[in-house]
This record gives sequence, structure tokens and C-alpha cells, in this order.
Amino acid sequence: MDYDRIADLSLTIDRIGTERLERETSSDFTRVTTEFALSGPAPNGDGDRDDDGTVTGRGEDVTYETADHDRLAETGLPDLTGDYTVDSFSERLADVDLFPGGAPDREVFRNYRRWGLESAALDLALRQAETDLASALDRSPDPVRFVASTRLGEPPTTDRLERLRERVPDLEFKLDPISAWDAGLVAAIDETVGTDAVRILDLKGRYEGTEVDAPADSDLYELVLDAFPNVVVEDPALTDATRPLFEDPDIRSRVSWDAPIHGLADIEDLPWEPDWLNVKPSRFGSLESLFETIDYCERRGIRMYGGGQFELGVGRGQLQALASLCYPDSPNDVAPGAYNDPEVGDGLPASPLDPPATSGGFRW
Repeated sequence: MDYDRIADLSLTIDRIGTERLERETSSDFTRVTTEFALSGPAPNGDGDRDDDGTVTGRGEDVTYETADHDRLAETGLPDLTGDYTVDSFSERLADVDLFPGGAPDREVFRNYRRWGLESAALDLALRQAETDLASALDRSPDPVRFVASTRLGEPPTTDRLERLRERVPDLEFKLDPISAWDAGLVAAIDETVGTDAVRILDLKGRYEGTEVDAPADSDLYELVLDAFPNVVVEDPALTDATRPLFEDPDIRSRVSWDAPIHGLADIEDLPWEPDWLNVKPSRFGSLESLFETIDYCERRGIRMYGGGQFELGVGRGQLQALASLCYPDSPNDVAPGAYNDPEVGDGLPASPLDPPATSGGFRW
């Protein structure tokens, strides 16, 4: 994906707004994000105008700590108004502290906030140019296949899988195995949805200092590798006990990476060249880093799928837009937000998602 196609797009920012979003989730935590609104003059006084005659680009900061969003609401952002290109705005963000209320709990959150602003800037620049991302990149949007990412609880059961499958009969899944999984649960999953309906198993072995850290468990790894022979296995922790399980090239070809990946250098530092990669744009921070990574994967035949982070606003649609242009047929963890609600509701959209009939900017 050619960053040069968007780097020189001009944008004028006259006003910046923020909106704090909050929602309960199916993973038993309250999700808080901040949506950014960058507003500037509409093209020729026309285009997708707001009531005051301006046009607005939007992005979403998916930083996980609620306190960071609360401090942002109190302090606001540094002054980022002015005339830019997409690239010069990115350079500006690299030079300012986007956490003026205090350092974030984790350094990667700086990337998350920067992505929220860069995605909003791209949305605004495209709207001011009266175009959309697909046109700017000379790519065609395709329907997006997605999986439903869900946990099975503690103790784990197939109850949520059953409820989801009642609403969407052909739904596929991304699951998070934990040490409490055993052969009986695997058999129950097979009976409920079939093991082939599970497309990704996220072992979460590469997270550090988070609430979802999952230590290496060779018994669990062996269980799921055997029981789900076609599944993509994400983020195993490689230790003396688990590394032998991944010596087989066929097993390695099923491994995907997520948490360690913040740019091209992280891919090159992996223990072997990957066959799969989970692309979470916020981890990259900048559009340039994201685009060069996608380009690298496309050139080297590394398969990609989109990854979500419980986005509450425009961010989820932007993930779907990227998937539509770059990896539409993959097991994308970008299901519509209703799949993250605590209760399984009616009217859930089925996969694949069709591109919107009309679109502008960086939206879905």
C-alpha cells in the first residue's frame, strides 16, 4: 500500500473536538474511548458539510486506561490547528506530547492516541479533497468477512457460542483459550459449532503487564494445536517447554503475531518469518508505519487480518474499511460493535459485510 498516494494530501484544521465514549462489553469491563473531530473548511463551500459550513474528519483513541481519557477531557490536546499535508501533520504529532495531563500507563498508548489523530486527519484530508480512501489508493472495496471474538468465561462454557449461533447460523469465531480448557470443553465446542468454525485461537502469550496476560502453558498449547488442526494460532509464548511444539513447519505456518507488532522492525525481529499477521492500526501509531507494513506483507506473501480493540465510535468502521481494501477474505476480527455487547441481541449482521453504497473520506 503506497503511502505516497496520501502523504501529500493537504488539510486545514480550524477546530479540534473530543467526545468521551463509554460502553459495557461482553468481556466484563467498561470500555472508554475518545473520538476526535478535526474540522476545517469544506471544499469550495460544498462537499460533506457540517451545519456551520465546515467539514469534519474523525478518528478514535483506543487507549485502554479510563484515567487517560478522563485526563484528556480535562486538559485537552495541544494546539494542532493549521495548514498541513497528511505527512507534515504526522511529523507535527511526533514532536508534541499528546498526554499533557501525565504520562500514560503504557508507552504503546502514545501510538494509540497518535493513530486516533492521524486517522482523523486522513479522513479530513480526503473529505477536503472530495475523495475517499479507496479512490486515493486506486483500490476497490470488497465485502469483508469477519469472525466474532468472544471469551468463554470462567469456568469456560459454550453458552455464548450457542446464543450467537442461534442468531447467526454460519458465524465463525476467534476464541481466547485459557488453562481451564480441557478435552471436555473442546468436545463441547465441536458439538456446538464445529472446530472448523473456529478460525483463530488467541493464546495471548505475548502480552506483558496487562489484565489479559496469559503465561505459557504447554499442555494447553498441545491440546488446541491437536484439536483445531486448521486454526490460526495467535501470539504463543515461546519457552523451553513450548518451543518444541512449534518446530514443525506446518505448525509454524499457522502462527500469527499481534501484541509484539508495532512496525516493520518488529516483524523482522520475530523468531521466524511469519505466514500470518494481525494488523491493529493503533499499534503502529502513524499512517506511514501502517502502510509500509501492509506493503511489506503484500510483497512477501504474509497473510493479514484486521484486529479490533473494542472500538466504540468511528474506529471500528475504519478497521473495516482497511480490511475491505487489503485483506477482505481473511478471518477479520472486525465484527460490528453489537457483537461486543454483554447480551447477545437480535438482528446481528452476518458475514460478509458489504461496502457502503456511498462513502467519503476514511470511513465505512
